[in-house]
Amino acid sequence: MAQYSIKDLEKLTGIQAHTIRIWEKRYQLVRPQRTLTNIRVYSDEDVKRLLNVALLNHNGLKISKIAKLNDKEINLGVLDVTADTYNTNNQIDSLVVAMVELSEKNFDDLFNKLIKELGFEETVIQIVYPFLIKTGILWQTGNINPAQEHFVTNIIRRKFFVAIDALGNKNTGSKFIMYLPEGEYHEIGMLFYCYLLKQNGFQPIYLGQSVPFSDLAYVQSAFQAEFIITSFITAMHDFSFRDYIVTLSKTYRKLKIFITGSQIFKVELKRVTNVTKVKSPDHFKEILMKLK
Repeated sequence: MAQYSIKDLEKLTGIQAHTIRIWEKRYQLVRPQRTLTNIRVYSDEDVKRLLNVALLNHNGLKISKIAKLNDKEINLGVLDVTADTYNTNNQIDSLVVAMVELSEKNFDDLFNKLIKELGFEETVIQIVYPFLIKTGILWQTGNINPAQEHFVTNIIRRKFFVAIDALGNKNTGSKFIMYLPEGEYHEIGMLFYCYLLKQNGFQPIYLGQSVPFSDLAYVQSAFQAEFIITSFITAMHDFSFRDYIVTLSKTYRKLKIFITGSQIFKVELKRVTNVTKVKSPDHFKEILMKLK
C-alpha cells in the first residue's frame, strides 16, 4: 500500500495542507497513520476519499454537508457532478480519481462518454491533453506512482488506435513518415497527429517508438513521402537535439520536416529552412489546412 504525505494530498487535490488538517480534525474525513517521528501518512483509501471530497467541494457543496455523507452518497454525488460533460475541470479531476484508484472501468466509462458527447478530437484537446499535463506534473513530483501513469497511458493509447483504425485507409493525399527517434517512447501526441492526418485525407505511415535513424532511408525509398514528422519529449543525456534535427534536415533536404514535443522549444533552428516547429494540435491543424 502506498503512503502519501500531506503535501502529496495538497498537490493531488488542490486543497491546501492546513485545510486538510482542519477537515481531518473537525470532520474526520481522513484518518492518517503516524510515523515513529509523528508525521502524518495517508493511504490509498484516504487519497481516493479526499479526491472525491475535493471534487464535490470545488463544485459548491459545503464541507459540513459532505462530512455527513457516507462513501456511497459521496460517490453518487461525484457521478452527478461529472454528468456535466462540458465542465472540463470536473472531467479531468474525475480521470485523476480513476487513475489513483486504478479503476479501468471508471476511466473507460468516462472516456467513452466524453467521446460520445464531445467527439474524439475535442475530447483529446479539451480533456486528454490537460489531463496528461497534470499527470506528468504529478509523476515528476512523485505524487503518483509510475504504475498509475502507465495504467492510464495504455488505456488512452488503445483509444487512439481504435479511432485511427476507424478512419480506414482510403486516403490519397500527401504522404507523411511519422516516427519517434531512438530513446523516445512518448507516443500519444504522435498518435493524435496521425489521427488528424488521416482525418484530413493525408497518408501517414507511423513507424512507432524509438526508431533508428538509419531505418528512415529504407522507408523513404519505398514510401516516397513528401513530409516527415517526429517528436522530442524526453530529456536525453549526451544527446544534441539540434544536431539530430540538422542532420535530419540535410539528409532529407527535399522533404518538409515537422518537429513537435516539449524539447523543441529549447532548440534554436536558424537557417534550417525545411524544418517547422509544431507548437500544438491546433497549430498542426492550421498547417494541414494550408497543405490541402
